[in-house]
Amino acid sequence: MIKAGIIGGAGYTGGELIRLLLNHPQVELTQIISNSQAGLPVNQVHQDLLGETDICFSKELDKTVDVVFLCMGHGASSKFFEENELPENTKVIDLSHDFRLDPEKVYGLPELNKEAIKSANFIANPGCFATAIELALLPLAHNGMLKEVHVSGITGSTGAGMSPSETTHFSWRDSNISTYKAFTHQHLDEIRQTLMVYQPWFEQPINFVPYRGNFTRGIMVTAYQYCEWPLEEAVRVYKECYEDHPFTFVTDNGLDLKQVVNTNKCVIQLEMHNGYLMVQSVIDNLLKGASGQAVQNMNLMFGFDEDEGLKLKASRF
Repeated sequence: MIKAGIIGGAGYTGGELIRLLLNHPQVELTQIISNSQAGLPVNQVHQDLLGETDICFSKELDKTVDVVFLCMGHGASSKFFEENELPENTKVIDLSHDFRLDPEKVYGLPELNKEAIKSANFIANPGCFATAIELALLPLAHNGMLKEVHVSGITGSTGAGMSPSETTHFSWRDSNISTYKAFTHQHLDEIRQTLMVYQPWFEQPINFVPYRGNFTRGIMVTAYQYCEWPLEEAVRVYKECYEDHPFTFVTDNGLDLKQVVNTNKCVIQLEMHNGYLMVQSVIDNLLKGASGQAVQNMNLMFGFDEDEGLKLKASRF
């Protein structure tokens, strides 16, 4: 058993991480930090955990844990390390954007960096859109076939965090859809950096248009580019690329979000249209796009089975 602590446990990713760690057979969740909710029972804030835990939110970490998950807002993780020092043997998994471009930190996409993750002490967990797009495009980059690519993606309201805003409250989001941060999304830098691990000469545009969806959980990405492969070759390449990865699957059937919501899976489907390869991928933004992938990284760091505590059934019906 290892001891785990969470810093910033009151939000969506923190709540999902608590749920996963409470049910992980190799983990004792000993501390959950929240400045805003300190002293309150966790199940009073995350009411879906009623009956699951009696832990109360704490104000400060006691630093006796084996692994710390940082689930704070972007910029807050950097500030935390400016003001705090963790023991040298404490492993860190940061779910913010702060260290994803830092070459001294291991980028926590297991389908790319599995061996490096196993020996890492600090993991920069990927972003949700980044995860879906990278998994859709990595096999192309791995084979030097990535060209200018056009990507659209739609995400649920939980991707914007728990704090309410004009574009997340029900009366605006329901029966509505809109674009945001077209061609400028904050995940584009980490996406390009990741793809260039396999194809360092890649300089063409990644034309990404994100959408806000009128649902709570999940991401669907559609990417297309010109490709000389026939469809059969593309499918073979993708399946071979992910055959040793327990959460990424290539399907011959159509996709929908309910195949992956409440799981740590990414499911990918390919089509060919007039010389253009279309790649679609779906993930749960709070699990494979955040807390589930963080637990997957923890499993690799501590030598557990990669899917330990993550054998979750999709909310298909």
